[in-house]
Amino acid sequence: MTLQVSCLSFRQPYAGLVLDGVKTIETRWRPLLGAIENCTLAVHIAQKDWEGDDWRDVLTHALGMDLVQVEELVTSGERYGRGVVAGLVEVGETWQCGVGQAGAELEGLERAALLRGLQDKHLTLLSNPRWLLQPLYARAHKDLWTIDIPVELLPSSS
Repeated sequence: MTLQVSCLSFRQPYAGLVLDGVKTIETRWRPLLGAIENCTLAVHIAQKDWEGDDWRDVLTHALGMDLVQVEELVTSGERYGRGVVAGLVEVGETWQCGVGQAGAELEGLERAALLRGLQDKHLTLLSNPRWLLQPLYARAHKDLWTIDIPVELLPSSS
């Protein structure tokens, strides 16, 4: 038996940060995840890393983590390697971040997204992250695709 779900590839360290529950807002230039609101999404770990260090700056400055804590998070996110479906997350509401959003509200969104410069991006709430019991090797696709996850890989909370 399998669980058929939509899947999306995330670059590191964001894939691990989503599955470890640190990143709770996904950002895209278009409302890609809006079509699967209130559904489960499989998280695929891309081969490439995210370009840029915004995530590190947000973790250390906005969230107050020290370098050891940041390195532990990065290491945790690499537990299954690359090119695998590593876990599941629930997809919530998607909305566009307005240009007029500023101050504490924008800072809170940046902390949850682990990214700066959110204006005009589409933000999606992510919740209930959980790692699969073992990685599922899969080739990445562009945008969303469908994948069958064997039920024996699902964590007991699924």
